[in-house]
Amino acid sequence: MKGKILFAAGLGLGYVLGTRAGRERYEQMKSAAARLWNDPRVQRQVDHAETFVKDKAPDVAEFVTDNAKKVVSQVTGRKPAAESGTAPGTTKSS
Repeated sequence: MKGKILFAAGLGLGYVLGTRAGRERYEQMKSAAARLWNDPRVQRQVDHAETFVKDKAPDVAEFVTDNAKKVVSQVTGRKPAAESGTAPGTTKSS
């Protein structure tokens, strides 16, 4: 989906930069984009997306942190000190 959006944005940018219509056409496109962005239906969806991201951000941060610790342990061959709960060189009894 991201690729399609970037492709469409690239097409639009290429059109604006390559068109012979010049500034007038650019201004028309700019005002149409502004009307679309300021549409209440679009803004409602933007608000939903912001709320969703704010709700999920802590979960994503935890997921990234946990996986980063796993990568570190795989690369170094040992558990990170914060995860093991013991000082280096000591063993933890279960």
